[in-house]
Amino acid sequence: MEGEATPAKKAARKVTKRAAKPAGTPPDKPAGTPADKPAEPPAEKPAAKKAAPAAKKSAPGKKAAPSKAAATKSTPAGKTTRAGKAAPAKKAAPAKKAAGAKKTTSAGKTTPAGKAAVAKKVKPADVVLPAEAAVEKAAPVKKIAVRPPGGESPTALVRRARRINRELAEVYPYAHPELDFENPFQLLVATVLSAQTTDLRVNQTTPALFARYPTPEDLAAADPEEVEQILRPCGFFRAKTRSVIGLSKSLVENFGGEVPGRLEDLVTLPGVGRKTAFVVLGNAYGRPGITVDTHFQRLVRRWKWTDETDPGKIEAAVGALFPKSEWTDLSHHVIWHGRRICHARKPACGACPIAPLCPAYGEGETDPEKAKKLLKYEKGGFPGQRLNPPQAYLDAGGKPAPPLGAA
Repeated sequence: MEGEATPAKKAARKVTKRAAKPAGTPPDKPAGTPADKPAEPPAEKPAAKKAAPAAKKSAPGKKAAPSKAAATKSTPAGKTTRAGKAAPAKKAAPAKKAAGAKKTTSAGKTTPAGKAAVAKKVKPADVVLPAEAAVEKAAPVKKIAVRPPGGESPTALVRRARRINRELAEVYPYAHPELDFENPFQLLVATVLSAQTTDLRVNQTTPALFARYPTPEDLAAADPEEVEQILRPCGFFRAKTRSVIGLSKSLVENFGGEVPGRLEDLVTLPGVGRKTAFVVLGNAYGRPGITVDTHFQRLVRRWKWTDETDPGKIEAAVGALFPKSEWTDLSHHVIWHGRRICHARKPACGACPIAPLCPAYGEGETDPEKAKKLLKYEKGGFPGQRLNPPQAYLDAGGKPAPPLGAA
């Protein structure tokens, strides 16, 4: 019949429909497939969905870029990446995040690094941070601890002190220990005897003592009453007798009859302290030391080198102002000046060679003519304290002291 399709025509229609479908169109569902069963998605779609969260995590502070812009974005080399492979372009995002720590996050909160940066940027000039406050509080304490008396800076004090010593070295180029001695033992005994008396009185007394007891062994075995009679002119003769006999016994028993050359050993002897030990070390062994006697203490406080009163602290404070090699001569210069010009009760300020450097100028007589009458020993034309002074002292016009009992 004309309206009824023949088997040949039906077959031709099927072939035409198949040819009209696109190349990627799936084939017709086979018979028996449910109509509500979804078709399997293409294999590429899950990969695209998984890449999207990664892209969002890599740039938290920026809006997601359009897919078209990401598809055409160029790399530094000038190559265009695909939409699904944007990793090279987005790996730089963490670096930007670290460098831009001052920026806020997408939630509007400032990161810790950002807080520190902002605080540093907006800190007013008059606001002090805790760390800076600690430094500013500690600095004045340190300056006060080392500030010399009189408000002088440490550097200025050192310069002035050393200049005073240089001036005194020119005035007393022949300065020496003013005790007569021929060996370390005699110097040790004479220094012990010089306590609470003058070097002149000791020098007048020791010739008889050493003539009778020339060695530590002799003095260690001496009769105390005989020694007391010899030492009576020195004052405190009983205590001094015990000291010289005791130190002689200690030398014989512990040091083989020899005077030790170490401070630690010398101070173990009866009647020997740091002052006596430094006199022996500096003048018998050539080892530097500062002799802090009454003259030295008085002058260094007048000169504002220190305001300490303890001999040990004075020794440390003054020793810090000078090289160690100058300590022994410094002691001689200061002691000589204290005995001759800068007296305890009435210093001769008008005849003082270091008056321009002295903060205490004016405490004594400032009139030059009146001040000259206050000078003692060779400066005032009087004999020195030694019976047998060095030749340099005699060449400079010094006079030897008279023996005991001389008119």
